[in-house]
Amino acid sequence: MNVVVYCSSQEGLGQDYEEMAQAVGGWIGSHGYTLVYGGVKSGLMRTVSHATSDNGGKVVGVVPENFEHRTDAVCHEVIKCRNLSDRKDIMIAKGDIFICLPGGIGTIDEWISTISQQIVLGIENKNPIFAINYDGMYDALISQLKNTAQSVFSRGKRIDCTHIASDINSLINQLNDYISSI
Repeated sequence: MNVVVYCSSQEGLGQDYEEMAQAVGGWIGSHGYTLVYGGVKSGLMRTVSHATSDNGGKVVGVVPENFEHRTDAVCHEVIKCRNLSDRKDIMIAKGDIFICLPGGIGTIDEWISTISQQIVLGIENKNPIFAINYDGMYDALISQLKNTAQSVFSRGKRIDCTHIASDINSLINQLNDYISSI
């Protein structure tokens, strides 16, 4: 199972964020799954990749040309690509499960792009997206997704298949429930 994780590469975010990334990487690795992520050796990306590897999982980094010098040595496989758009497409194509940890505009872009591509594929082919809405950081985005689903612009009322968790324990429980249901 390929688990795509979208998260920040920003350094120095604090212990709460590090613990979330460690828990997700630990969950991926302990299940023997493969992490697919942005492939760089900084921030939460580094934390989740090392936790995955330390717990027995495989790590696949998808790295754009301009970030090659930042590639994390923990990667078992590195997929080189041209740019961030290519990286996104490759990660979405490889994903069986998607997890959004806290992050900035890049994380939000990846989340929305995953939803968009899954809409094009049709609802029966959607792979789940799990997001941790730590301290309400994604409240406005979640609200916008709900508003869009209820608007005249939506072709279907279920445009988003994201499962929202407020903390890491809730996220891990949702992941375990999903895995036991398939």
